[in-house]
Formats: sequence, C-alpha cells, structure tokens
Amino acid sequence: MRLTIENLSFRYGGREVLHEISFTAEEGELLAILGPNGVGKTTLFKCVMGLERPCGGRILADGTDLSALSPRARAHRVALIPQVHPLSFRYSVFDMVLMGTSHSLSPLALPGERERAAARNALERLGISSLADRPFDRLSGGEQQLVFVARALAQQAKVLLMDEPTASLDYGNRLQVLGAARDLARDGYTVLLSTHDPQHALWFADRALALHQGRILAYGAPREVVTADLLQQLYGRRIALIDTEQGPVVVPQEGD
Repeated sequence: MRLTIENLSFRYGGREVLHEISFTAEEGELLAILGPNGVGKTTLFKCVMGLERPCGGRILADGTDLSALSPRARAHRVALIPQVHPLSFRYSVFDMVLMGTSHSLSPLALPGERERAAARNALERLGISSLADRPFDRLSGGEQQLVFVARALAQQAKVLLMDEPTASLDYGNRLQVLGAARDLARDGYTVLLSTHDPQHALWFADRALALHQGRILAYGAPREVVTADLLQQLYGRRIALIDTEQGPVVVPQEGD
C-alpha cells in the first residue's frame, strides 16, 4: 500500500511543528525518518494515525484520503508500533497480540477463531510463537518490541509506523528489530521507521528522509541522503562516513 503525504502542516498553538511536508512511501519499502528530538517525527506519525489533526495537507493510502475514514477503517490500513513501555497489567504475549484485532470487532464482541488465528499467524511470522503463553512484562526489551510488531501484523494493516522502536534496546536487540522491519518491507509491507541513528538508515532502509525544523531537509536513497554535511546540520556535530565492505559507517569526529 502506498502512503502519500501532501503538503502536511501541523501547529501546537502558535508553534509550527511540520511545514508543508510532502513525500511518498512505496509498497515494499522501508523508509527511515531521521532527525533529532523535537523535529516532528512522532507528530507526523500521530497525524497519519488520526491522533492529531493537521492544519493543512492530505494523507493518502493508495489514493484514499485517511481523514475521510472512521478510526476503524483507518486501522485496517495503518498500524502504529510504539516504543516499549511498562504495563500496569500482566497480559500474556498472545493476549497482547490479540489486541491488534480489536478494530475488526463490534464494541461488545469477543475475539473469535478468525481473530485468534490472525494473532497466531503474526507470532509465527516473526518467529516468536514460543513466547505466546509468557507474561509480556517478563520478556526482554527486544522480545517486547517484536510483540508490538506482531500486534500490528494481527491488525492486518499494510502500512506500519515504527516510532523509534530501538530507542531502549541493547545492540543485539536493535539488530533483531531492524532486521524484522526490513524483512516485513521485503514481504510487501510499507514500513516507516523513525530513528535518531543514521546508521539504521544506511544499513537497513530503502530510502531516507531527514527532518529539520519541521521541514524536509533531504529525501532519497540513504547513501545519497546521509552525508557528513547533512548529519552536521541535523545534529550539530562533526561526523565522518567511512566506507567498509558492509557499507558506510558513521564515525564521530573530535571537537565541534
């Protein structure tokens, strides 16, 4: 499913957070959205999900304006995968994933076999079926993040918004989650992944988009977009890119 953003703008009070943002994320593509804190990455995702109302522009999924859809109809197209966060209740992994099917039920209906099958299939697709009966709060951070991904798959949306999914993970779990995101794009999902780390865009993304002061600073193939000059503009630090057999590596430079 193609996601198209046309001239999207958003304000908090009098402060403009997004200014006429336009880009397209194609089916089967992983798009990495780069930028420091406060540039509008999370706000952009909230606008796509209908959690915030833009002051201008359109958001289209295969040509359908998402603002014209009910929350339930929107959930059939787009799913948000948040950062790992603590829960107040001890749900099992299976129940967490099953929650992703709630948009397909009437308010008082209980999940049936179709919904339970969707949850099982999502767990199997990510290779975490063995976790189904375990308490979610007893999992590692990487396992918890994969459960959130499985919940989005059970939702059966084709556009996945991953909001800094590796922010609290160790290195190994980061690679596991990023690898899963890349594999889902290869399977035909449209994946938008926000991140602070330019290395993620260079090694895992098909395209990269850099946000700066609410505007798109660069957009295109990661190795063309992610340059030393761009990273200095984004993060205010001198950074070099070193070519290796595995691809470019981001290296900080001494001094400012």
